[in-house]
Amino acid sequence: MRLLDPRQCRTWSRLRKVHILPGKPFASYRRCRADLSQPRSNPDMDPGSEKKESLLNKKPIRQPLQNALLRLEALADKPFGPKGNPLRQMGTISFYLFWLVSISGIYVYVLFDTHVPNAYQSVQAMTEQWWLAGIMRSIHRYASDGMVLAAVFHLLREFLFDRYRDARWFTWFTGVPILWFLLFSGISGYWMVWDELAQYVAIASMEWLDWLGIFGEPIANNFLTRGSLTDRFFTLMLFMHIFAPLFLLAIMWIHVLRMNHAKINPPKGLALGVLAMLVVLSLVYPATSQAPADLGIAPATVRLDWFYMAFYPVFEEYGAGPLWIAVTVVSVFIMAMPWIPRIKLPRAAVVDLEKCNGCTRCFIDCPFGAVQMQARTDARPFEQEAVVDISLCTACGICVGACPTSTPFRHSEDLTTGIDLPDFPLKAMKARTVKAMEVLDAEATPDEPRVVVYGCIHGADLSPVEGPGVKGVTLSCISMLPPSFLDFALSKNASDGVLIASCRSCDCYNRLGDRWMDERLDGVRDPYLRRRVPRDRLFVSYVGRTDVDELRRDLDEFREKLKALPAAALAEEEAR
Repeated sequence: MRLLDPRQCRTWSRLRKVHILPGKPFASYRRCRADLSQPRSNPDMDPGSEKKESLLNKKPIRQPLQNALLRLEALADKPFGPKGNPLRQMGTISFYLFWLVSISGIYVYVLFDTHVPNAYQSVQAMTEQWWLAGIMRSIHRYASDGMVLAAVFHLLREFLFDRYRDARWFTWFTGVPILWFLLFSGISGYWMVWDELAQYVAIASMEWLDWLGIFGEPIANNFLTRGSLTDRFFTLMLFMHIFAPLFLLAIMWIHVLRMNHAKINPPKGLALGVLAMLVVLSLVYPATSQAPADLGIAPATVRLDWFYMAFYPVFEEYGAGPLWIAVTVVSVFIMAMPWIPRIKLPRAAVVDLEKCNGCTRCFIDCPFGAVQMQARTDARPFEQEAVVDISLCTACGICVGACPTSTPFRHSEDLTTGIDLPDFPLKAMKARTVKAMEVLDAEATPDEPRVVVYGCIHGADLSPVEGPGVKGVTLSCISMLPPSFLDFALSKNASDGVLIASCRSCDCYNRLGDRWMDERLDGVRDPYLRRRVPRDRLFVSYVGRTDVDELRRDLDEFREKLKALPAAALAEEEAR
């Protein structure tokens, strides 16, 4: 929870310089996912209600799992804090572990001997120097395992919370090759140790590849007898291990390419904690080699690294052909999941050039890069105009909250903004706010403060906390709410306070909604909350879908504080 401090109100109006994109304008921004000639939605509708119904209520298996994970993350918030919660930072942890693997790998490579008879001994020498080289080898091993674990958990979490459809299909689609390059990088690293495990994995991997029949001579022949493995081929295996992570890094960069303000580094405290954990693990349980490889003898028993080698028993049981079929089918299915089943998406945002002055706020704030700036196409005296790529727009409404013309202090018939959502326009948001204020005014009692609650469809349900003196307004995203609406809700003297039910901190369904709202309230992001708005009548509660009880406690606490304040008199503040 967060009670706003009046001292936090600062003015910040600097906008970054935006490069005008060359080429033709986005001709598609005037089209929508549905016919715009259809009547606009009822102003009293719940924004995104159809999307919420299809994505949440029709998934009886997924929703209990979501709730279980949300409760687990709430427990982890207590020791780690929302920003340092590792369960929400698995994507950034994967990037961080990649750098740890790379740094430790460079150190190990310096000490490694690529001559086949000496490879095993050089790795053993590192292990025996437990205080430095042994730690680096173990970090290289455990950070690689951790990256697999973090990447898989990140994928499962995104699937569980339905964050892989609409504009996010690209990151999901490119995530599959990341996993395969990650597995190949790790498996090829095990070859370098050249112990019995390396011998088994190398031969099995080459036989699996030979099944494709794309090589002139079976590459498994390089492992037939003692002396058949040459230094030249072993060096080739080493270069495969070096270049695979480079390709992996390139795909990881592509993976986040279409995300605005992509975060790839974990919080400093979490990064230091992960590093300390790896160092302790390396000291307590150092990575060791198995018996040296001997191509004249088939290994009888090997200890597999199940993070990388879980499918080798499948290869042994069913052979190369069925394994290739299974891998291909599973990979294609996972990559196609954003379109299975197809869902009806809300219509994309639409730009009104009569109201757009090219300020770039919607462009800067859009979390999915759906808004771009281009040279002006009309005769208005502005350099740029905003355009919307409907293939990237999720109809989150953050652009509406960022637009400087999104203000309720106008007549309803003139209430248009530079960028708006056809399915839940700004006029509908004002209508629901006014309706809530009218109900509060009609139910007014001298002892109970009147509170308007703004919430998000992906956060806590507002209906359980509504009642006498409390009315809720649900939005597609909390950052769809322009700060001027807070001013409006308090200035009409129909409410004594406004509670903002944001998503859990660092867990916005639309990626950046909670962050942008905080910065607007703090006066460090345009459009910022005006100085005249009394901060002691605003309250921010960070709640997820399973946090209705916490929302109720925050609301009760807020109303108790409002009772200690004088009656709302924003008119005096305006006169002052």
